[in-house]
Amino acid sequence: MGYDWLGPAMFAGALLLLSLGYPVAFSLGGVAILFGLVGVALDIFNPLFLTALPQRIFNIMANYTLLAIPYFVFLGAMLEKTGLAENLLETMGILFGRLRGGLALAVVLVGALLAASTGVVAATVVAMGLISLPVMLRYGYNKQLATGVIVASGTLGQIIPPSLVLVVLGDQLGISVGDLFIGAFIPGLLMAGAFALHVLIVAFLRPDVAPALPESVRNISKGELARRVVSVMIPPLLLIFLVLGSIFFGVATPTEAGAVGSLGAIILAALNGKLTGSALAEVSDSTLRISSMVIFILFGSTAFSLVFRGLNGDRFMFDLLTNLPGGTVGFLLVNMLVIFVLGFFIDFFEIAFIIIPIFAPVARALGLDMLWYGVILGANLQTSFLTPPFGFALFFLRGVAPPEITTEDIYRGAIPFIVLQVLVLVVLILFPPLVTFLPSLG
Repeated sequence: MGYDWLGPAMFAGALLLLSLGYPVAFSLGGVAILFGLVGVALDIFNPLFLTALPQRIFNIMANYTLLAIPYFVFLGAMLEKTGLAENLLETMGILFGRLRGGLALAVVLVGALLAASTGVVAATVVAMGLISLPVMLRYGYNKQLATGVIVASGTLGQIIPPSLVLVVLGDQLGISVGDLFIGAFIPGLLMAGAFALHVLIVAFLRPDVAPALPESVRNISKGELARRVVSVMIPPLLLIFLVLGSIFFGVATPTEAGAVGSLGAIILAALNGKLTGSALAEVSDSTLRISSMVIFILFGSTAFSLVFRGLNGDRFMFDLLTNLPGGTVGFLLVNMLVIFVLGFFIDFFEIAFIIIPIFAPVARALGLDMLWYGVILGANLQTSFLTPPFGFALFFLRGVAPPEITTEDIYRGAIPFIVLQVLVLVVLILFPPLVTFLPSLG
Protein backbone atom coordinates (compact mmCIF):
# COMPACT_ATOMS: atom_id res chain seq x y z
CA MET A 1 0.00 0.00 0.00
CA GLY A 2 1.43 3.39 -0.96
CA TYR A 3 1.62 6.28 1.46
CA ASP A 4 2.36 9.11 -0.99
CA TRP A 5 -0.77 10.84 0.26
CA LEU A 6 0.80 11.56 3.68
CA GLY A 7 2.86 14.51 2.40
CA PRO A 8 -0.11 16.36 0.85
CA ALA A 9 -2.24 15.45 3.90
CA MET A 10 0.40 17.00 6.16
CA PHE A 11 0.33 20.16 4.08
CA ALA A 12 -3.49 20.27 4.20
CA GLY A 13 -3.47 19.68 7.97
CA ALA A 14 -1.19 22.67 8.53
CA LEU A 15 -3.43 24.91 6.40
CA LEU A 16 -6.52 23.68 8.29
CA LEU A 17 -5.02 24.55 11.69
CA LEU A 18 -3.91 27.97 10.42
CA SER A 19 -7.38 28.70 9.03
CA LEU A 20 -8.83 27.85 12.48
CA GLY A 21 -6.63 30.51 14.04
CA TYR A 22 -3.97 28.44 15.77
CA PRO A 23 -0.55 30.14 16.17
CA VAL A 24 1.64 29.54 13.14
CA ALA A 25 4.71 28.14 14.92
CA PHE A 26 2.67 25.68 17.00
CA SER A 27 0.53 24.64 14.00
CA LEU A 28 3.62 23.78 11.95
CA GLY A 29 5.46 22.11 14.84
CA GLY A 30 2.37 20.19 16.02
CA VAL A 31 1.58 18.86 12.54
CA ALA A 32 5.23 17.82 12.16
CA ILE A 33 5.14 15.83 15.42
CA LEU A 34 1.79 14.21 14.60
CA PHE A 35 2.72 13.11 11.07
CA GLY A 36 6.19 12.09 12.23
CA LEU A 37 4.60 9.69 14.73
CA VAL A 38 2.21 8.39 12.05
CA GLY A 39 5.15 7.84 9.72
CA VAL A 40 7.10 5.94 12.40
CA ALA A 41 4.04 3.81 13.20
CA LEU A 42 3.66 2.93 9.50
CA ASP A 43 7.41 2.28 9.24
CA ILE A 44 7.86 4.80 6.41
CA PHE A 45 9.57 7.57 8.36
CA ASN A 46 13.08 7.16 9.76
CA PRO A 47 13.29 8.83 13.20
CA LEU A 48 16.98 9.54 12.52
CA PHE A 49 15.71 12.35 10.25
CA LEU A 50 14.92 14.32 13.39
CA THR A 51 18.53 14.24 14.57
CA ALA A 52 19.17 16.97 11.97
CA LEU A 53 16.62 19.29 13.66
CA PRO A 54 18.88 20.74 16.42
CA GLN A 55 21.61 21.60 13.92
CA ARG A 56 19.09 23.29 11.63
CA ILE A 57 17.76 25.36 14.52
CA PHE A 58 21.29 26.41 15.48
CA ASN A 59 21.90 27.39 11.84
CA ILE A 60 18.80 29.61 11.95
CA MET A 61 20.01 31.30 15.13
CA ALA A 62 23.43 31.86 13.56
CA ASN A 63 21.99 33.27 10.31
CA TYR A 64 23.45 36.77 9.99
CA THR A 65 20.93 37.84 7.34
CA LEU A 66 17.95 37.29 9.65
CA LEU A 67 19.45 39.81 12.07
CA ALA A 68 18.13 42.48 9.68
CA ILE A 69 14.56 41.73 10.81
CA PRO A 70 14.78 43.18 14.36
CA TYR A 71 16.73 46.18 13.05
CA PHE A 72 14.09 47.15 10.47
CA VAL A 73 11.23 46.46 12.91
CA PHE A 74 12.95 48.69 15.47
CA LEU A 75 13.44 51.41 12.86
CA GLY A 76 9.76 51.42 11.87
CA ALA A 77 8.49 51.31 15.44
CA MET A 78 10.76 54.22 16.39
CA LEU A 79 9.42 56.42 13.58
CA GLU A 80 5.84 55.58 14.59
CA LYS A 81 6.08 55.84 18.39
CA THR A 82 8.02 59.12 18.37
CA GLY A 83 5.64 60.91 15.99
CA LEU A 84 8.13 61.39 13.16
CA ALA A 85 5.81 59.62 10.70
CA GLU A 86 2.94 61.85 11.85
CA ASN A 87 4.90 65.05 11.19
CA LEU A 88 5.91 63.81 7.75
CA LEU A 89 2.31 63.03 6.79
CA GLU A 90 1.03 66.43 7.99
CA THR A 91 3.67 68.31 6.01
CA MET A 92 3.00 66.33 2.83
CA GLY A 93 -0.72 66.95 3.27
CA ILE A 94 -0.13 70.73 3.35
CA LEU A 95 2.12 70.55 0.27
CA PHE A 96 -0.39 68.62 -1.85
CA GLY A 97 -3.61 69.91 -0.29
CA ARG A 98 -4.28 72.39 -3.10
CA LEU A 99 -4.66 69.50 -5.60
CA ARG A 100 -7.86 67.51 -5.97
CA GLY A 101 -6.99 64.21 -4.32
CA GLY A 102 -3.92 65.88 -2.80
CA LEU A 103 -4.37 64.34 0.65
CA ALA A 104 -4.70 60.85 -0.84
CA LEU A 105 -1.64 61.50 -3.01
CA ALA A 106 0.27 62.59 0.11
CA VAL A 107 -0.70 59.30 1.78
CA VAL A 108 0.74 57.32 -1.17
CA LEU A 109 4.01 59.30 -1.13
CA VAL A 110 4.39 59.07 2.64
CA GLY A 111 3.62 55.35 2.44
CA ALA A 112 6.43 54.98 -0.11
CA LEU A 113 8.83 57.03 2.03
CA LEU A 114 8.02 55.07 5.20
CA ALA A 115 8.36 51.84 3.22
CA ALA A 116 11.81 52.91 2.04
CA SER A 117 12.72 53.75 5.63
CA THR A 118 11.29 50.82 7.54
CA GLY A 119 9.53 48.12 5.51
CA VAL A 120 6.98 47.60 8.33
CA VAL A 121 3.30 47.52 7.31
CA ALA A 122 1.69 47.80 10.76
CA ALA A 123 3.50 51.01 11.70
CA THR A 124 2.66 52.69 8.38
CA VAL A 125 -1.04 51.75 8.27
CA VAL A 126 -1.68 52.62 11.92
CA ALA A 127 0.13 55.96 11.67
CA MET A 128 -1.69 57.00 8.49
CA GLY A 129 -5.02 55.68 9.75
CA LEU A 130 -4.80 57.73 12.94
CA ILE A 131 -3.57 60.91 11.26
CA SER A 132 -4.90 61.17 7.73
CA LEU A 133 -8.19 59.25 7.76
CA PRO A 134 -10.07 61.68 10.08
CA VAL A 135 -8.73 64.63 8.05
CA MET A 136 -9.82 63.12 4.71
CA LEU A 137 -13.28 62.34 6.07
CA ARG A 138 -13.59 65.86 7.52
CA TYR A 139 -12.98 67.45 4.13
CA GLY A 140 -15.38 65.28 2.15
CA TYR A 141 -13.30 62.36 0.87
CA ASN A 142 -15.18 59.23 -0.14
CA LYS A 143 -14.85 56.62 2.64
CA GLN A 144 -13.83 53.81 0.33
CA LEU A 145 -11.17 55.83 -1.47
CA ALA A 146 -9.79 57.14 1.83
CA THR A 147 -9.55 53.71 3.46
CA GLY A 148 -8.35 52.00 0.26
CA VAL A 149 -5.47 54.39 -0.30
CA ILE A 150 -4.31 54.04 3.33
CA VAL A 151 -4.23 50.25 3.44
CA ALA A 152 -2.71 50.01 -0.06
CA SER A 153 0.02 52.56 0.69
CA GLY A 154 0.83 50.72 3.90
CA THR A 155 1.58 47.54 1.94
CA LEU A 156 4.26 49.28 -0.12
CA GLY A 157 6.64 48.33 2.67
CA GLN A 158 6.49 44.75 1.42
CA ILE A 159 7.95 45.46 -2.03
CA ILE A 160 9.89 48.73 -1.64
CA PRO A 161 13.20 47.87 0.04
CA PRO A 162 14.07 47.42 2.83
CA SER A 163 11.31 44.84 3.25
CA LEU A 164 10.77 42.04 5.76
CA VAL A 165 9.18 39.99 2.96
CA LEU A 166 12.33 40.27 0.85
CA VAL A 167 14.56 39.41 3.83
CA VAL A 168 12.55 36.23 4.46
CA LEU A 169 12.42 35.36 0.74
CA GLY A 170 16.17 35.83 0.42
CA ASP A 171 16.67 33.36 3.25
CA GLN A 172 14.16 30.84 1.88
CA LEU A 173 15.43 31.03 -1.71
CA GLY A 174 19.11 31.09 -0.78
CA ILE A 175 19.87 34.32 -2.68
CA SER A 176 21.38 37.64 -1.67
CA VAL A 177 18.98 39.92 0.21
CA GLY A 178 20.97 42.91 -1.08
CA ASP A 179 20.39 41.82 -4.70
CA LEU A 180 16.68 41.34 -3.93
CA PHE A 181 16.51 44.86 -2.52
CA ILE A 182 18.12 46.31 -5.65
CA GLY A 183 15.92 44.22 -7.95
CA ALA A 184 12.74 45.31 -6.11
CA PHE A 185 13.52 49.03 -6.34
CA ILE A 186 11.95 49.66 -9.79
CA PRO A 187 8.95 47.35 -9.11
CA GLY A 188 8.36 49.21 -5.84
CA LEU A 189 8.33 52.55 -7.63
CA LEU A 190 5.98 51.10 -10.26
CA MET A 191 3.58 49.98 -7.55
CA ALA A 192 3.63 53.38 -5.82
CA GLY A 193 3.26 55.13 -9.18
CA ALA A 194 0.22 52.97 -10.05
CA PHE A 195 -1.45 53.92 -6.76
CA ALA A 196 -0.70 57.64 -7.26
CA LEU A 197 -1.97 57.57 -10.86
CA HIS A 198 -5.18 55.88 -9.74
CA VAL A 199 -5.78 58.59 -7.13
CA LEU A 200 -5.19 61.38 -9.67
CA ILE A 201 -7.48 59.77 -12.29
CA VAL A 202 -10.28 59.20 -9.76
CA ALA A 203 -9.96 62.79 -8.47
CA PHE A 204 -10.06 64.14 -12.04
CA LEU A 205 -13.10 62.08 -13.09
CA ARG A 206 -15.00 62.47 -9.81
CA PRO A 207 -13.95 65.68 -7.99
CA ASP A 208 -16.59 65.10 -5.31
CA VAL A 209 -14.85 61.97 -3.93
CA ALA A 210 -11.42 63.63 -3.46
CA PRO A 211 -11.72 67.43 -3.12
CA ALA A 212 -8.86 69.87 -2.55
CA LEU A 213 -8.40 71.27 0.95
CA PRO A 214 -10.10 74.63 1.64
CA GLU A 215 -7.88 77.69 1.34
CA SER A 216 -8.25 78.40 5.07
CA VAL A 217 -6.64 75.07 5.93
CA ARG A 218 -3.77 75.57 3.49
CA ASN A 219 -3.12 79.10 4.70
CA ILE A 220 0.46 78.78 5.94
CA SER A 221 3.31 81.19 5.33
CA LYS A 222 6.04 80.26 2.86
CA GLY A 223 8.63 80.61 5.60
CA GLU A 224 6.79 78.19 7.90
CA LEU A 225 6.28 75.76 5.02
CA ALA A 226 9.98 75.90 4.12
CA ARG A 227 10.90 75.32 7.76
CA ARG A 228 8.64 72.28 7.97
CA VAL A 229 10.00 70.83 4.72
CA VAL A 230 13.59 71.21 5.92
CA SER A 231 13.00 69.91 9.45
CA VAL A 232 10.40 67.22 8.71
CA MET A 233 11.02 65.88 5.17
CA ILE A 234 14.78 66.08 4.71
CA PRO A 235 15.78 63.96 7.77
CA PRO A 236 13.72 60.90 6.67
CA LEU A 237 15.11 61.28 3.14
CA LEU A 238 18.63 61.25 4.57
CA LEU A 239 17.72 58.17 6.58
CA ILE A 240 16.49 56.45 3.40
CA PHE A 241 19.73 57.36 1.65
CA LEU A 242 21.76 55.95 4.55
CA VAL A 243 19.84 52.67 4.57
CA LEU A 244 19.31 52.02 0.86
CA GLY A 245 22.36 53.88 -0.43
CA SER A 246 24.72 51.86 1.75
CA ILE A 247 23.18 48.64 0.36
CA PHE A 248 22.99 49.72 -3.28
CA PHE A 249 26.57 51.01 -3.35
CA GLY A 250 27.94 47.93 -1.62
CA VAL A 251 29.11 49.79 1.47
CA ALA A 252 27.03 47.68 3.87
CA THR A 253 25.04 44.46 3.98
CA PRO A 254 21.27 44.71 4.63
CA THR A 255 21.89 43.74 8.24
CA GLU A 256 24.53 46.46 8.71
CA ALA A 257 22.29 48.98 6.92
CA GLY A 258 19.45 48.06 9.29
CA ALA A 259 21.71 48.79 12.24
CA VAL A 260 22.65 52.17 10.73
CA GLY A 261 18.97 52.92 10.12
CA SER A 262 18.05 52.06 13.69
CA LEU A 263 20.76 54.34 15.01
CA GLY A 264 19.61 57.07 12.61
CA ALA A 265 16.02 56.75 13.84
CA ILE A 266 17.20 57.11 17.45
CA ILE A 267 19.19 60.23 16.55
CA LEU A 268 16.20 61.74 14.69
CA ALA A 269 13.94 61.08 17.67
CA ALA A 270 16.48 62.65 20.03
CA LEU A 271 16.90 65.75 17.83
CA ASN A 272 13.11 66.18 17.81
CA GLY A 273 12.90 65.82 21.58
CA LYS A 274 10.84 62.62 21.30
CA LEU A 275 13.35 60.08 22.62
CA THR A 276 11.82 59.32 26.02
CA GLY A 277 12.28 56.28 28.21
CA SER A 278 8.68 55.16 27.70
CA ALA A 279 8.94 55.51 23.91
CA LEU A 280 12.17 53.48 23.85
CA ALA A 281 10.55 50.80 26.03
CA GLU A 282 7.51 50.57 23.69
CA VAL A 283 9.74 50.36 20.61
CA SER A 284 11.91 47.66 22.19
CA ASP A 285 8.85 45.67 23.30
CA SER A 286 7.34 45.80 19.79
CA THR A 287 10.66 44.74 18.26
CA LEU A 288 11.03 41.83 20.67
CA ARG A 289 7.49 40.56 20.05
CA ILE A 290 7.69 40.61 16.24
CA SER A 291 11.23 39.22 16.07
CA SER A 292 10.36 36.39 18.49
CA MET A 293 7.30 35.54 16.42
CA VAL A 294 9.40 35.26 13.25
CA ILE A 295 12.05 33.07 14.90
CA PHE A 296 9.49 30.68 16.40
CA ILE A 297 7.76 30.41 13.02
CA LEU A 298 11.15 29.50 11.53
CA PHE A 299 11.61 26.78 14.17
CA GLY A 300 8.16 25.34 13.45
CA SER A 301 8.63 25.50 9.68
CA THR A 302 12.02 23.76 9.98
CA ALA A 303 10.44 20.83 11.83
CA PHE A 304 7.60 20.80 9.30
CA SER A 305 9.89 20.73 6.25
CA LEU A 306 12.08 18.02 7.80
CA VAL A 307 9.16 15.64 8.42
CA PHE A 308 7.58 16.60 5.07
CA ARG A 309 10.79 15.56 3.35
CA GLY A 310 11.01 12.37 5.42
CA LEU A 311 7.54 11.39 4.20
CA ASN A 312 8.66 12.05 0.59
CA GLY A 313 6.22 14.94 0.31
CA ASP A 314 8.85 17.10 -1.37
CA ARG A 315 9.41 14.47 -4.09
CA PHE A 316 5.65 14.11 -4.64
CA MET A 317 5.18 17.89 -5.04
CA PHE A 318 8.28 18.23 -7.24
CA ASP A 319 7.02 15.55 -9.65
CA LEU A 320 3.55 17.08 -9.68
CA LEU A 321 4.72 20.66 -10.35
CA THR A 322 7.39 19.82 -12.93
CA ASN A 323 4.87 17.85 -15.00
CA LEU A 324 2.20 20.53 -15.17
CA PRO A 325 0.80 21.28 -18.66
CA GLY A 326 2.56 24.26 -20.24
CA GLY A 327 5.97 23.69 -18.63
CA THR A 328 7.43 26.87 -17.16
CA VAL A 329 4.39 28.98 -18.03
CA GLY A 330 2.06 26.44 -16.43
CA PHE A 331 4.22 26.31 -13.30
CA LEU A 332 4.32 30.11 -12.97
CA LEU A 333 0.57 30.36 -13.47
CA VAL A 334 -0.17 27.75 -10.79
CA ASN A 335 2.51 29.19 -8.48
CA MET A 336 1.18 32.76 -8.66
CA LEU A 337 -2.45 31.64 -8.41
CA VAL A 338 -1.86 29.46 -5.34
CA ILE A 339 -0.01 32.22 -3.49
CA PHE A 340 -2.63 34.82 -4.43
CA VAL A 341 -5.53 32.62 -3.27
CA LEU A 342 -3.79 31.60 -0.03
CA GLY A 343 -3.21 35.30 0.65
CA PHE A 344 -6.98 35.62 1.24
CA PHE A 345 -6.71 33.32 4.26
CA ILE A 346 -3.20 33.21 5.73
CA ASP A 347 -0.34 35.61 6.46
CA PHE A 348 2.70 36.14 4.24
CA PHE A 349 5.01 34.56 6.86
CA GLU A 350 2.97 31.35 6.70
CA ILE A 351 3.04 31.34 2.89
CA ALA A 352 6.78 32.06 2.83
CA PHE A 353 7.66 29.27 5.25
CA ILE A 354 5.25 26.60 3.98
CA ILE A 355 4.67 27.21 0.26
CA ILE A 356 7.94 28.75 -0.97
CA PRO A 357 10.14 25.78 0.05
CA ILE A 358 7.87 23.58 -2.10
CA PHE A 359 7.91 25.82 -5.17
CA ALA A 360 11.54 27.03 -5.03
CA PRO A 361 13.27 23.75 -6.05
CA VAL A 362 10.91 23.44 -9.03
CA ALA A 363 11.65 27.02 -10.12
CA ARG A 364 15.37 26.30 -9.87
CA ALA A 365 15.02 23.06 -11.85
CA LEU A 366 13.08 24.88 -14.58
CA GLY A 367 15.95 27.36 -14.95
CA LEU A 368 14.11 30.47 -13.74
CA ASP A 369 16.16 33.51 -12.70
CA MET A 370 15.84 33.20 -8.91
CA LEU A 371 16.33 36.93 -8.34
CA TRP A 372 13.43 37.75 -10.67
CA TYR A 373 11.42 34.89 -9.17
CA GLY A 374 11.99 36.24 -5.66
CA VAL A 375 10.81 39.74 -6.57
CA ILE A 376 7.63 38.56 -8.30
CA LEU A 377 6.93 36.37 -5.27
CA GLY A 378 7.33 39.48 -3.09
CA ALA A 379 4.96 41.46 -5.30
CA ASN A 380 2.41 38.64 -5.08
CA LEU A 381 2.80 38.29 -1.31
CA GLN A 382 2.12 42.03 -0.99
CA THR A 383 -1.48 41.36 -2.02
CA SER A 384 -1.95 39.06 1.02
CA PHE A 385 -2.04 42.18 3.20
CA LEU A 386 -4.98 43.59 1.25
CA THR A 387 -7.16 40.63 0.26
CA PRO A 388 -10.30 40.13 2.38
CA PRO A 389 -11.24 38.55 4.70
CA PHE A 390 -7.89 38.21 6.51
CA GLY A 391 -5.69 40.94 5.02
CA PHE A 392 -3.60 42.26 7.91
CA ALA A 393 -3.53 45.84 6.62
CA LEU A 394 -7.34 45.78 6.69
CA PHE A 395 -7.28 44.66 10.33
CA PHE A 396 -4.73 47.32 11.29
CA LEU A 397 -6.91 50.07 9.84
CA ARG A 398 -10.11 48.59 11.30
CA GLY A 399 -8.49 48.87 14.74
CA VAL A 400 -7.89 52.64 14.48
CA ALA A 401 -10.69 53.76 12.10
CA PRO A 402 -13.46 56.10 13.36
CA PRO A 403 -16.85 54.52 14.18
CA GLU A 404 -18.46 55.80 10.96
CA ILE A 405 -16.10 53.62 8.90
CA THR A 406 -17.52 50.11 8.44
CA THR A 407 -15.58 46.95 7.68
CA GLU A 408 -17.39 46.85 4.32
CA ASP A 409 -16.02 50.33 3.49
CA ILE A 410 -12.48 49.12 4.12
CA TYR A 411 -12.92 45.90 2.12
CA ARG A 412 -14.56 47.66 -0.84
CA GLY A 413 -11.94 50.41 -0.77
CA ALA A 414 -9.12 47.86 -1.03
CA ILE A 415 -10.47 46.13 -4.17
CA PRO A 416 -9.26 48.66 -6.82
CA PHE A 417 -5.78 48.61 -5.29
CA ILE A 418 -5.70 44.80 -5.30
CA VAL A 419 -6.45 44.96 -9.04
CA LEU A 420 -3.61 47.48 -9.48
CA GLN A 421 -1.20 45.21 -7.59
CA VAL A 422 -2.11 42.28 -9.82
CA LEU A 423 -1.65 44.39 -12.97
CA VAL A 424 1.83 45.48 -11.82
CA LEU A 425 2.65 41.83 -11.03
CA VAL A 426 1.64 40.82 -14.57
CA VAL A 427 3.87 43.58 -15.99
CA LEU A 428 6.82 42.32 -13.92
CA ILE A 429 6.26 38.76 -15.15
CA LEU A 430 6.04 39.86 -18.79
CA PHE A 431 9.07 42.21 -18.58
CA PRO A 432 11.79 40.60 -16.38
CA PRO A 433 14.37 43.38 -17.13
CA LEU A 434 12.32 45.67 -14.83
CA VAL A 435 13.69 43.47 -12.04
CA THR A 436 17.06 42.37 -13.37
CA PHE A 437 18.36 45.63 -14.88
CA LEU A 438 19.62 47.37 -11.72
CA PRO A 439 21.28 44.24 -10.22
CA SER A 440 23.03 43.63 -13.56
CA LEU A 441 24.80 47.00 -13.25
CA GLY A 442 26.69 45.76 -10.22
